[in-house]
Amino acid sequence: MVNKRKKAVQYILMALITIMVVFPFVWMLVLSFKTNSEILSSPLSLPKTFNFENYKHAMETLNFPRLYGNTLFVCIISLVAELVITFCSSFVLARMEFKNEKIWKRALIFPYIATSISFNTLLLVGYLKSLPTEIDEAAVIDGCNIWDLMVRVILPMTKPVIATVVIFNVLYIWNEFPFASVMLRDVSDYTLSMGASFFKGTYTVDYGGIVASSVMIIIPELIFYGIFQKNIVEGMTAGAVKG
Repeated sequence: MVNKRKKAVQYILMALITIMVVFPFVWMLVLSFKTNSEILSSPLSLPKTFNFENYKHAMETLNFPRLYGNTLFVCIISLVAELVITFCSSFVLARMEFKNEKIWKRALIFPYIATSISFNTLLLVGYLKSLPTEIDEAAVIDGCNIWDLMVRVILPMTKPVIATVVIFNVLYIWNEFPFASVMLRDVSDYTLSMGASFFKGTYTVDYGGIVASSVMIIIPELIFYGIFQKNIVEGMTAGAVKG
C-alpha cells in the first residue's frame, strides 16, 4: 500500500514537472497564431481564429535559409575548435604527470578560455580518469607515441562524452545572442538568434512576428534534442564518474 502511494506521488510530481516544462512552449505556439492586439489584450486566451499570417510575415521579413546557414557555419567551426582544445587539455589533465608543478597552472588556464570549454573539460576529465591506465601502458609498449595514444586509442573510447559535448554546444550556440549582437554588424552574417531582433523597432514591436520566428527557431532544436536525447543521458552518466 505504501509503495502504491509512493508511486502515485512520483507520477503526480512527474506530471506537474512535465506540464511546467511544456507549458511555455505550448503557450508560445498559441501566441504565434494571434494578432498583436490579441497578444496584448488577452495573452492567456485561445486565438479567435488560427491563421498563419505571423509565420508568413516572418518568412517574408527574415531570410531563414541564410540565417540557418550562418548559424550552422558558426556551430561547426566553434565545435571543431572547442573539441580539439578540450580533448587535448583534458588528456593532459587526466593522463599525464609533470615533474614541474608550474606546468599545471598553465594547464588550468585552458578551462578558463571559455565557459563551454570548462564544462566540456569537466565531463571529459571525469570520463578519462575512469579508463584503466593499463590501456595507456599497453599502447606505449606496442610502440604508440603520445599523439597516437590520444587519437587512435583514447579518442574512440570517448564517443559517449563527445556526443554529449557536441549536443550541448550546438544548443548553446544555436541560442547565443550577446556575443552575436556585439560581433556581427552585417545583416547578411546574422545568426538565427539575431534574426528575431528584426521585429523590434524603435517605437513598435511586432510580437506576433517575434513569437512565430521563435517557434521556427526552436522546433529544429527540439527535433535535434529528441533524436540525441539518449546520447545526452549516456554522456552525462559517463562523464560524471569520479577519478
